[in-house]
Amino acid sequence: MTARIELSAVSKRYRKYDDTARLGGRLGQLLTRTERSWLPALSDVDLTVHPGESVGVIGRNGAGKSTLLQLLCGVTAPTTGSVLVRGRVAPLISVGVGFHPEMTGRENVYVNGTILGMTRAEIDRRFDDVVAFAELESFIDTPVKFYSSGMFVRLGFAVAVEASPDVLLVDEVLAVGDFAFQVRCFERMNAIRAAGTTIVVVSHNMSSIRGFCDRALVLHGGRIALDGTTFDAIARYHDLGSRAAGQTTDPAGKLEVLDVALLAQGEVTGHARAGDEATFRLRVRALQDIAAPFLWLGIESGQGVVVYSEARINDPMAPLAAGEEATYEVRLPLDLPTGTYYGDIALHEVLGPGRSQLLGTGARQSFYVSGRGHVHGAADLRAAFSRTDVPA
Repeated sequence: MTARIELSAVSKRYRKYDDTARLGGRLGQLLTRTERSWLPALSDVDLTVHPGESVGVIGRNGAGKSTLLQLLCGVTAPTTGSVLVRGRVAPLISVGVGFHPEMTGRENVYVNGTILGMTRAEIDRRFDDVVAFAELESFIDTPVKFYSSGMFVRLGFAVAVEASPDVLLVDEVLAVGDFAFQVRCFERMNAIRAAGTTIVVVSHNMSSIRGFCDRALVLHGGRIALDGTTFDAIARYHDLGSRAAGQTTDPAGKLEVLDVALLAQGEVTGHARAGDEATFRLRVRALQDIAAPFLWLGIESGQGVVVYSEARINDPMAPLAAGEEATYEVRLPLDLPTGTYYGDIALHEVLGPGRSQLLGTGARQSFYVSGRGHVHGAADLRAAFSRTDVPA
């Protein structure tokens, strides 16, 4: 099978300019020297994607995801290596990209359709379908400078998919639309993928990546850290994130947070399996005497639903003396369905009956749970299913 996308040893660097003063004071503001350096965005990337494949691209901000899509759609060229994309490419990499603000929605449909390789006859034939999908019947003859970001995305997506692209590139823009529109977008992308369209999706929504993509890439520091199944990729993404997380707030000025970590099976990780015992660890140093510290733990799903929260205000721990270091742990079983979760651990102090003060909280820990694939909801309650009217 001929590959639709082929990248071989691709690197992309951007030139960075820094002005350095030669002298101090006001004169130094006039006499400056511009120093040039190189900022690597991608390094030695090899990638092959075949017709009909859907590939997710995930990674932290600055990992090189958008640069990769810009290379694929021809917006920029590689510094070294080769990029080959076969067929008609439809990019959705920015809200309103390719739209002229003074032109109406109708006029922009024709301009964008032409840019994507459609003939006027094709656009005429598909125009009503574009407008209906975008739900812009009442605004199609309005200049797009008056459109909201959601209207831009609806119209841009509708034109792109009606162009019957060989390659569709999507960079997080669907997140601008409402939930119903996102569902329709993924339904349409499933349909064109079945017809042979290759789709590359950049997103921070792990549920979308897991549900839509055949495989996923993890970019880290401009390199491919993993190219594999979506489950393995999401787990690696969270594992890399857990290593980067550090300390955060001490709002009361009485505590310094030294470290925070999530452990599973005794190892610091961002990935666990359903039923594993997880440990949230918080290491602190007291800056003042703390009479009655207690722990709080909260876990949210990737959709922002509180899965579990508990504060031990009625069970404070031993006092801390100024300068003393302490390590606190909360252990619990992760009886959770497959998905992305966020955990927060914090230390508070009891001030009196029903009164407390936040001392410090560790950086939020994102992690991925590989659960039982058929289980959904907020928790895996491990129900027992049986038929009781038949003798054992």
